Amino acid sequence: MSRPVKNRRVENLPEYTYFVPAGRRKCEIEEILIKVEEFEAMRLKDVEDLNQEECAKKMLVSRQTFQNIIDSARKKIAIALIEGKAINISGGNYTRNVCNFKCLSCENTYEIKYEEDRKICPACGSEQVTCNKRSSFCQRQCNKHNII
Repeated sequence: MSRPVKNRRVENLPEYTYFVPAGRRKCEIEEILIKVEEFEAMRLKDVEDLNQEECAKKMLVSRQTFQNIIDSARKKIAIALIEGKAINISGGNYTRNVCNFKCLSCENTYEIKYEEDRKICPACGSEQVTCNKRSSFCQRQCNKHNII
């Protein structure tokens, strides 16, 4: 029995998630599925130009796991380009590491990165802020009330 896959941290979700070769229609071709964490690995390594260790640290995985993720992504992209297949970016095992908060004073809901500690509502300045929903990656004890 294999171990369950841990979620990889992804900073940004892709703005565009579907690519089709010019002159072909979506219904005519096969597609290649790129997982969101594979997309993030390419963004960190090829666009942000980080080294492998920095990329792995940002995604909360080992260097070997990062290398496996990026190798898979690059192979899929190469196949799509060479064989004229569509690219669909979706799914995978990832977390954005953002928490949803709700202000009890003004009912404002907002997201912040998990690492940030936001105890003041950005809309009204109230300190009556609670976790709106507990996230699966949240490992620390939340000192705010949980509301669902």
